[in-house]
Amino acid sequence: MSGAAGSTGDGNHRYDVIVVGARCAGAPTAMLLARLGHRVLLVDRATFPSDTISTHLIHPPGLAALDRWGLLERVVATGCPPIDTYAFDLGPFTIAGSPAGEGFDASYAPRRTVLDKILVDAAAESGVEVREGFTVDEVLFDGAAVTGVKGHSKDGGTAVDEARVVVGADGVHSSVARATGAAEYAEKPKINAYYYTYWAGLPMNGVFEAYDRGDCAFAAWPTNEDLTLVICGWPMRDFEAKRGDVEGNYHATLARAPGFAERVAQATRAERFVGMAVPNYFRESYGPGWVLVGDAGYLKDPITAQGIQDAFRDAERCTRALDDVLAGRRPFDEAMRDTQEARDQQVTSMYEFTADFATMEPPPPEMQQLLLAVTQSPSACDEFARVTAGVTPPEEFFGHMAERMDRRMPDAA
Repeated sequence: MSGAAGSTGDGNHRYDVIVVGARCAGAPTAMLLARLGHRVLLVDRATFPSDTISTHLIHPPGLAALDRWGLLERVVATGCPPIDTYAFDLGPFTIAGSPAGEGFDASYAPRRTVLDKILVDAAAESGVEVREGFTVDEVLFDGAAVTGVKGHSKDGGTAVDEARVVVGADGVHSSVARATGAAEYAEKPKINAYYYTYWAGLPMNGVFEAYDRGDCAFAAWPTNEDLTLVICGWPMRDFEAKRGDVEGNYHATLARAPGFAERVAQATRAERFVGMAVPNYFRESYGPGWVLVGDAGYLKDPITAQGIQDAFRDAERCTRALDDVLAGRRPFDEAMRDTQEARDQQVTSMYEFTADFATMEPPPPEMQQLLLAVTQSPSACDEFARVTAGVTPPEEFFGHMAERMDRRMPDAA
């Protein structure tokens, strides 16, 4: 769906909000704002449906958001299979449990060709002006304040559009973040490099399988069209040595779990290999006339696959705050400061847990003992799965397990 050519820069606000980036953070933000009665323009250089690099796993908290928006049934109707068990093969032992939470017993992993199209269509149905195939060339300013964007469509047409607020939902290389100089903090270097592809004839029976072998890791889960995503990860220190033969090193990694490698050998690779290595950061998420949501404002290693549900939560937080601002109930700086603080408070423990989880180093003896103790309790296995699904806060789970182990320790003589 294409919108009008846009404003001519006459100083009048054509939109309440312009959202740059129409995937998992931007499309919901635009949709929710439009449902509240605001005039919204949503632009993206891509056209939909189209793919993007993504683990595309949605844990129960993300499903809860889709359900609140009335979109979960559309996702399920695409034939994406439910995933009701997370199994972590750590070598000496395996932790397998349920990710259930927030009223949902399973997760789903819809292809981004499917999910993003549903989100963009829902935004358009809500009254958003959607402009696909539109590249933002310039973020416009009046002094220090962002006032709109200037860009061009694929057919060469140009447009200048103004708004009270411009939302950057355009990912790690966000044009809005770059133009505004959004400062980063709590940064961590890239931890792992990942390569994935899709396999036909590799049934998963509703299980997410992950394998940690110390110097490498890999995982697999089912998606649309009876395909299974299989992803391998290597520490960045090994990346240069391995990137010259991605396919060979991919299969060498799978061979570290012979039973799984045999299953893959009987399957058929359906697509090319795709690679990624992402930085870990928080960015200041607002300033005069601008806001960042999703990966544009906060990003971490994909090993815990939190990105989609983080984007959904960010969209809801941003929408509530902007609605207050646009309705005159709260000043912009106050509302957005509270939103950034709420984001950081909610995700910091998972940010740190993900970085630790992604570091392919043997855990210290006390952590090994704790993880072994988890395997002795089905309820603890479920809770571990729920930590990785973003249902249970890491500090809550590990604190509880440490207390349980302390109670089992005999008193010192």
